Amino acid sequence: MKILLVSIPNHHFFQWANQLKEAGHEVHWFDITDGAGFSDKINWVTQYAGWKLRWNFPFRHRLKKQFPSLYQSIQNINERSVSSTFNRLVTNLQPDVIHVFEMQLSGHPIFSVLEQHTSIPLIYSSWGSDMFQYERLGLTTPFVKKFLNRVDYLITDCNRDYKKALQLGFKNKFLGVFPGNGGVDFIKEAILAPSARATIMVKGYEDGVGKALVVLRAIANYAPQVLDCYKLLVYSADEVVVQYLNSSSFYKKHNISVFLRSSYIPNNQIITYMGQSVLHIANSVSDGMPNVVLEAMGMGAFPIQSNPGHVTEEVITHQKNGLLISSPESEEEIAHHITIALANLPMREAAQEYNTSYMHNHYDRQQLKAKIVALYSQIFN
Repeated sequence: MKILLVSIPNHHFFQWANQLKEAGHEVHWFDITDGAGFSDKINWVTQYAGWKLRWNFPFRHRLKKQFPSLYQSIQNINERSVSSTFNRLVTNLQPDVIHVFEMQLSGHPIFSVLEQHTSIPLIYSSWGSDMFQYERLGLTTPFVKKFLNRVDYLITDCNRDYKKALQLGFKNKFLGVFPGNGGVDFIKEAILAPSARATIMVKGYEDGVGKALVVLRAIANYAPQVLDCYKLLVYSADEVVVQYLNSSSFYKKHNISVFLRSSYIPNNQIITYMGQSVLHIANSVSDGMPNVVLEAMGMGAFPIQSNPGHVTEEVITHQKNGLLISSPESEEEIAHHITIALANLPMREAAQEYNTSYMHNHYDRQQLKAKIVALYSQIFN
């Protein structure tokens, strides 16, 4: 089968695509942003990058910085249209199926082309807030309904988004709920016992949706004593989070490790840290099923997790195998969850036993591989 994947250059996408390696398919990738160049992460895939610029002229970046208006005028002529480029690719390649990852980022720019090639089956994978808060992402309800009407096969990362797709008129085949990255490579030998864990992990997104600063202020203002016993690791930290930590008199006194969002950290390193962490805290106001919560739970870190749109409650039962944040803006609530979890070792022990078993049975990458490969075969059966 000739499969054309359409996506931004994203770590989760690369992981999904690699589930198809050696599956016997001819796999192609159109980088909708043309922002990554050739990616070694999927070097076995035929890639279409470098399509945007007609001429990558000398001193282009300097011109962009010093004379932005002139640069934009040049680029209006110099940049190829994404829709016309994609249309030529589809016409020449004639794929058996097109798989679009995310509606707003990947589907919307090429929708006119997808409407022209209705004989080619379309798979759409919904990620994160893509379906849940499409209005906030700049899409209209009429467009979303038209897009879903064109979709032949739907994959979501949570049950909530499948229900929302039905409410918006989706009537074709649902292929199931799958993690956006195609599954997790859990590192079982890195999983420590609950009593041996000495690190609190916080996801550092602060981008309008991620609310890491609320978590950090919760610790500093309402639970400062926890850092007398535990180290703090903030990963995928946005610059505003780094600035806050560097300017905080409280955090200057403690052993804090920070991994920038803009710096590449191998995923297996993050997963190893999860296996050493007593808590994993991630806070946001909008999301689908967060891959990081699946990873953290599978590595035994006790999850304290926001629950936008009631998605994470699909895998976390409050006060059983984790704690759900009901108000992502509440420092007091988050601090209360932290102190309760650290004080209750039996709860954390029971949660680790349940979570590691459940995640390894349902989200292990090797177990999901055959199911993901089979998804594509269903289209012609």
